[in-house]
Amino acid sequence: MSAALITQRHFAPLFWTQALGVGNTAFLFGYLATPAAGEEGIAPGLLLGLLIAPLLLLSLWGGVLGDRLDKSRLIRRLKLLELGIALLAALLIWLASGPLLYLLPLLLGGQAALFGPVRYAILPQHLLPTEWVSGNAWISLGTFLALSLGLVLGAWVAGLPEWSRLTAVLVIIATALLGLVASLAIPFLPSREARIVPPRTPAPRLSVAGPSRPLLLAMLGLGIFWFLGTSYLLQLPGWAHGVVGGATTLFSLLLAVLTIGAALGALLCARFSAGRLELGLVVIGALLMGAGGLVLSTTPVLAGDDQSLAQRIAQYDLWKMLLALGMTGVGGGLFIVPLQTLIQLMTQEEGRARMIAINNILAALLMAMALLVGVVMSVWLGMGPQPFMGGLGLIALLVGVGLMIRNPRPVLRLLIFALVHLIYRLRFRGRQHIPARGAALVICNHVSFMDALVIGGASPRPLRFLMDRPIYESPWLNWWFRIVGAIPVDSERHDPGSVRRALDEVSRALRQGDVVMLFPEGRLTTDGEIHRFRRGLDIILARDPVPVVPAGLAGLWGSWTSHCSGRALTKFPRRFRARVALFFGEPLTPEQARRGVLEARVRELKAGADQCVARVRPGWGHAPDR
Repeated sequence: MSAALITQRHFAPLFWTQALGVGNTAFLFGYLATPAAGEEGIAPGLLLGLLIAPLLLLSLWGGVLGDRLDKSRLIRRLKLLELGIALLAALLIWLASGPLLYLLPLLLGGQAALFGPVRYAILPQHLLPTEWVSGNAWISLGTFLALSLGLVLGAWVAGLPEWSRLTAVLVIIATALLGLVASLAIPFLPSREARIVPPRTPAPRLSVAGPSRPLLLAMLGLGIFWFLGTSYLLQLPGWAHGVVGGATTLFSLLLAVLTIGAALGALLCARFSAGRLELGLVVIGALLMGAGGLVLSTTPVLAGDDQSLAQRIAQYDLWKMLLALGMTGVGGGLFIVPLQTLIQLMTQEEGRARMIAINNILAALLMAMALLVGVVMSVWLGMGPQPFMGGLGLIALLVGVGLMIRNPRPVLRLLIFALVHLIYRLRFRGRQHIPARGAALVICNHVSFMDALVIGGASPRPLRFLMDRPIYESPWLNWWFRIVGAIPVDSERHDPGSVRRALDEVSRALRQGDVVMLFPEGRLTTDGEIHRFRRGLDIILARDPVPVVPAGLAGLWGSWTSHCSGRALTKFPRRFRARVALFFGEPLTPEQARRGVLEARVRELKAGADQCVARVRPGWGHAPDR
């Protein structure tokens, strides 16, 4: 995760604007839901329902405004609206205006419905593609922490014996003012169109097949996340009272563990992703959430109500419960950030806010469903908190297993790349040159059997490999090549028709918008040098003219998977934690991508990577792409 991002002018104001807004809403939620001296609190379920209703009704308008207006100016106006709501809230709280307080969650929900689409739609316009995951992780981290802090602080202020109303009024107004000030520092962006079109055709057309399918699945995944998250938040008060045997203090502890876990998961997601979109983390996150829920379902009711907090903390079962909650939170953070990034990636700028608005509506529907399911299961059917948590864990587990069965590539790729990271000290440069969407070719010099794993793991997008059949049929790696959809090719002498079939498969992949990786030398180098590129590259570009990204790889010559000092894979591994460098160059257009030009460019990149490997520098492998 790029720690410097939070200090940069183009991102920090957006982060604080978002976090302060969430914190203010959570504070008001916690304050209104907590019974104060001589007053009744509003039921959390009712409060949540009042917050969700405007999301269903107004999110689409937020998307339309976000796509049509200057997003920075729109955010400032929405923060002004939030300040107006905060002043009204302060007045109603000060006057203790009973029924009128129910208006506040409705108004805040309306403001959130308009603000939600623009906050995620503006992020790709301010950040480089390689910063999107980090940006989303920071936004999620701020959201989770602000949510926890706001709820706990609101409940605490409501319970103050004196000065409760004054404190609440000051906190609400001060937080709204700080949010407005932060929004003033968000850099301006040019507006595309000043005219606002009513949302009769609210979003770009979606279908359940083709390129929109991953987008729909990402939206569904985020909806499931909010279903689970809402269910956990609604169950925690009953869990703190019925299972742990405490009230406000233990609820705050459980909430803090869950949300801090989610913030940690978002941070880990950015760390593991390193600028790439790692969909394998979605699967791992779902499995962690599932495991956490199932462990919670086995938690016994802890000792009686007469124990002090210190005595409760000394219990093993409490720590097991906290570990399970933390695991659930970490899984949630790992789950949500790649999906948010995928939605941004799969949408065009001119319709991104509307698409995010549709996603927010779906999330609101599933949050409302979580509210309904919680009432039916807990109140009508009398289900205890442990079976309910187990059910939530089972849902998450099924999601994770289903994703892994449907598409095992991302998670296996992630695990393999983590293993490669353990074996080698890797350094990458220029990964942002691989286009975020659309077909492309990536070409590289061929040094060892590990090349595909290193390049495939470094790429921000899944790669289809065109490779020599003997390498494809390697007994060590054939299973991996089949999973990632590698395309084997053999000489016409050994397998007549092999080249034609391979070229047809490459053409099919490119026309589907995939990125195809190939080694133009056609085989592993036998002397560590780059050999002449074969004409297959020209044939591929003649059939499908797509951009070509050259790459140079260094540091693997001499490994047991190269032909150095004998045939590859016939020697014992000797070079552990060797330095390996992979440099990507700027893409060349199909007209520029002649075989000789590409070979020269790969040689230049390899020379740069060789120099990088030769230099011993502190912090190897941790420097950002440039």
